[in-house]
Amino acid sequence: MAFINKQKLNRLKQKANDLLNRTLDQHVTLAVTGLSRSGKTAFITSLVNQLVNEGNNSQLSFFNVVHQGRFIAAKRVPQKHLHIGRFEYDGAMSAFSQAEPKWPEPTHGISEMRLAIRYKPKDSLLKYASDVATLYVDITDYPGEWLLDLPMLSQTFEEWSKQTSALLSSAPRNAVSKEFLEKVHAIDPFEIVDEQVLADMSQEYTKLLLHFRHELGMSVIQPGRFILPGELEDAPILQFFPFTNFDELDKEAYQNASDESFIGMLRARFIAYKERVVKVFYKEHFTHFDRQIVLADCLTPLNNGPESFADLKMAMTMIMQSFSYGQSSLFSRLFSPKIDKLLFAATKADHVTPEQHKNLAALLDQLVYQTQHNLNYDVIQMKTLALASVKATLSGKSNYKGQSIPVIKGKRSDNHQQITVFPGTVPNKLPEQEFWQKEAFNYIKFLPFQSIGQHECLPHLRMDQVMQFLLGDKMK
Repeated sequence: MAFINKQKLNRLKQKANDLLNRTLDQHVTLAVTGLSRSGKTAFITSLVNQLVNEGNNSQLSFFNVVHQGRFIAAKRVPQKHLHIGRFEYDGAMSAFSQAEPKWPEPTHGISEMRLAIRYKPKDSLLKYASDVATLYVDITDYPGEWLLDLPMLSQTFEEWSKQTSALLSSAPRNAVSKEFLEKVHAIDPFEIVDEQVLADMSQEYTKLLLHFRHELGMSVIQPGRFILPGELEDAPILQFFPFTNFDELDKEAYQNASDESFIGMLRARFIAYKERVVKVFYKEHFTHFDRQIVLADCLTPLNNGPESFADLKMAMTMIMQSFSYGQSSLFSRLFSPKIDKLLFAATKADHVTPEQHKNLAALLDQLVYQTQHNLNYDVIQMKTLALASVKATLSGKSNYKGQSIPVIKGKRSDNHQQITVFPGTVPNKLPEQEFWQKEAFNYIKFLPFQSIGQHECLPHLRMDQVMQFLLGDKMK
C-alpha cells in the first residue's frame, strides 16, 4: 500500500512539475533551417551531441548554465508530433564515428526531435518552487528553400513567370536553360493540355533547378519543394513551370483560359501550390516556432564568383521576408508568428583561418541587415555569428617566404589528401569588383578530421554561444 501511495505521489509530483514548466515557460520550439548544403544536419547533430554528452570535453564555457555549474543533464525524449519524421541523430553520429569519418547524409524534408534539459534554476521564479527544473526543447529541421517560396504568395502566375523567366535568361543560368525556354516558347498556351507533356516539362524544369543549386551554386530556387519534394514527390501539384511568352498573350484570352488549357492548368497548379503547400507549411509549422536559426554558407558563393554571390544576396533578401512582422507585411496579414529570437549563422568557419572569422560574421551581417529598413524587428532579437558545428580542420602557423602566416590543416573531401593551406581573405563587407578580379579566395571542402565515439563530444566553434543566445534566457 505504501508503495502504491508513493507511486501516486510521484505521478502527482510529475503532473505538478509539468504544469509548472508550462506555466513558467519551460518549453522552447527551435527551428533550424538553411539552404541546401549549409550544414543543417551537422548543426543539429552537434547541438544535441554537446548537450547529451556535456562534461565529456564539451567546451561550452559561453553557455551560462554550464559555466555556472547549474547544468545537470540532457536526454532525448519522444517527440510531440508523431506524424513528422524523426531526425536521424544516431545515423549522423554513426557517420562521425567511423574509422574514416564522413559527413552525414543531408535531410530532404521536415524532421523533428525533442530534448529534456535538467538544470538548477538561479534567478527565475522556478528557484522558489524546485531545486531542479526541466526545459523541453523541440527541434524542427526544415529546408531553407521552403522559405524562398513565401514571396510567391503575393505574386500572380504572370508575375512569377516573368520574374523567373528573367532569371533563366540571365547568366549563369542561361547557359543551360536555353533548350527549356525554347520548348516553352513552342507551346500553344490555349490548346487542350497534354498532362504527360506538362509532367515531362516540369521534370525538365526541376532538373534545371537542381543543376542551378548543386552545379552552379545558385541560391534562389523556386519553387523550393521542386528540389526537396518530401511526401509530394510526383504529385501533380508540383508539376508546373513558368510560362515565358506573357508579352505575346492576349490579356482577355488569358483571363478566360480554362483549366484544361496549357496556360490555364499551369496557372491553376501555381495557385494550388501557394494555397496547399506554401500556406499550409507556414500555418502548421512556422507560426509555432519560438526561436529560429538560419544557417548560411557564404564561402561557396565567394568561391563560385560574383553571380553566385549575388544570388545568395537575393536569396537572403527573400528569406528575410519571412521575419517581417510589421502590421503591413504579408506574413503578419496571413499568419500570427511568435518568433522572438533569430540567429543567422555563417557556417563552416573552420574552413578559413581564425582571424577571418570576424570578417565572415561581418559579411553575413551585411547580407542580413541590408534590408533592415524595410523590416520591423521590434519583436525580434537578432544576432549574426560565424561557427563550425563540427570542426573539420586544425589551425596553426606556417612560414612562407620568411613570414609566419595563419593556416588550416585538414583532409580534402574530394581526394582525402591531407593539406595545409591559407584559403585567402574573407571580405568584411559585400565584395566589389576588385575582389572578384583578384581571385584570391580558395575555399576547399574538408572531411571531419577525427573519429568520434558515440558518447564523445564533437569538436566545434561557438556552439556554446549559439546555445546561450537561443536557450540561455530560458535557463536562468
